[in-house]
Amino acid sequence: MLEIRKDPSAFPGIDAEALHRMMDEVSAFGGGPDGSMMRLTLSREDGLARDWLAAWFAQEGLRLEVDAIGNMYGFLDWAGRDAPCIMCGSHLDSQPNGGRFDGAYGVIAACSAIESIRRRVAEAGITPKCNFVIVNWTNEEGARFQPSLLGSSVNSGEIDLNFALARRDGSGVSVAEALSEIGYAGKAARVVPDALIEIHIEGSAHLEKAGLRIGAFTRFWGAVKYRLAYLGRQAHTGPTPMAERQDALLAAAYLIAELRDMADKAGPDLHTSAARLEVHPNSPNVVPAEAVMFIELRSGSAELLAWAEAELKQKIAACAARANTSFEVRSIDRRRAGEFDAGLIDLAEQTAKSLGQTVLRLDTIGGHDAVSMSAVTPAIVIGVPSVGGVIHHPTEFTTPEDRLLGTELLAGMLWRFCLDGNILKN
Repeated sequence: MLEIRKDPSAFPGIDAEALHRMMDEVSAFGGGPDGSMMRLTLSREDGLARDWLAAWFAQEGLRLEVDAIGNMYGFLDWAGRDAPCIMCGSHLDSQPNGGRFDGAYGVIAACSAIESIRRRVAEAGITPKCNFVIVNWTNEEGARFQPSLLGSSVNSGEIDLNFALARRDGSGVSVAEALSEIGYAGKAARVVPDALIEIHIEGSAHLEKAGLRIGAFTRFWGAVKYRLAYLGRQAHTGPTPMAERQDALLAAAYLIAELRDMADKAGPDLHTSAARLEVHPNSPNVVPAEAVMFIELRSGSAELLAWAEAELKQKIAACAARANTSFEVRSIDRRRAGEFDAGLIDLAEQTAKSLGQTVLRLDTIGGHDAVSMSAVTPAIVIGVPSVGGVIHHPTEFTTPEDRLLGTELLAGMLWRFCLDGNILKN
């Protein structure tokens, strides 16, 4: 078990005013008056937020590197070439009509934590024993380009770079084209740190219900994502007899109901959805010729996920037959289930204890970039409360007090590495 210094005064103090000011500043890029956020990856708004972060790196003396998929890395090289490198950060892109804190809080907290550590090192005259890097990952959300976790998956080697650059949005724009448009098509090599700590809003209400303020995600769910097209025949909705219709949207509707039924039968360890639907020609008086579905299966159990996918395949065909259509599976993306690093979980719990807090151990059902990176380095996601459990919505909110506490926890964990080097190998 890791042993941590028990005196919380040894931790770097966070500048709360600066933390909240930076959160407000980055929220201006794509933020609406109702609290909404529209900062799709590699959009103009995302480019402006990236420029803001690059300017902050320059102001603080961090070395900026951008790789070929647009991941931004701000390096604090102060412990020497052979010292361990610890990564922190998250992502700046959002969902359409999403919230302001998902992802962006993790980037801002990382900036604030590193700034406080630099100040503490200077005050105490300490020689740091590790280097740090703050990261902003590309396309974590997967709203504009699929799959999600694109930038971190390229960095971890789970997705091929050329495949990622060729992904296209609904308007036909590729990732490569979008990167060039906003000036973030870089050439830096992949970055594999000695550890990765990602601070994030919880995105559910477990902490709130438990009356606790810090969660450590110990296990991450796997996911299977299908892009499926039902293919029918375009026809007039008036004179075309019901029995002769080949309605692609009807087939999709049948499958949507089947997906919910699968989850109801499997219980709480399986989540299913078909949250995006593209219909062609999408006219009120035309029988749809095509309905493209974006289907997700999620579970922490590899066995249950395999069962669900087998069920899905059977139901896809059955729904096509019922609606008298054909179908095409146009893409399949898979994300493994697994566990985060035990040493980092231990460090989070002991750091929280030093701050007078108890950690709630949780599963993360949604994806995080730390999930991709856990394939190549020890990684963890730390959660702070989401008011009402809301995420991906304009009312998404984490209180300033909880944002500050999460940043203090992050700084405390990073401080241990700063003092002692790579404690995970000690």
